[in-house]
Amino acid sequence: MHHEVTDDDTAVRLGSGDVPVLATPRLIAWMEAATVRAAVPFLGPGQTSVGTAVRVEHLRATRVGGQVEVTAEPASAPAGRRLSFAVRAVDGSGRVVATGEIERAVVDRRRFLAAPPDAGADG
Repeated sequence: MHHEVTDDDTAVRLGSGDVPVLATPRLIAWMEAATVRAAVPFLGPGQTSVGTAVRVEHLRATRVGGQVEVTAEPASAPAGRRLSFAVRAVDGSGRVVATGEIERAVVDRRRFLAAPPDAGADG
């Protein structure tokens, strides 16, 4: 998925730093959104996925107006209800902005939403 960095995406705006470049929290949100889409083929009827772990290394700053392409690919075969994705962000000039791994758990949507808030991903 392609993204253009705007003022709303910066570390200054999100409070994660004091420079007007792509904020790590926004980058991670884009990466998580990519894993949500990549998880769809692994879901059955009534299932969804929830994030459970994020390991990302933000390697390069991207200024406002810069382009970032984010991808998520399965890092390994699904292990039960656990899905693991290799995530990567590349800027408009082809330089790697970030790499990492994001894990998701497959859950029954209805059961998950009915669980008490402190029940965690296992619902």
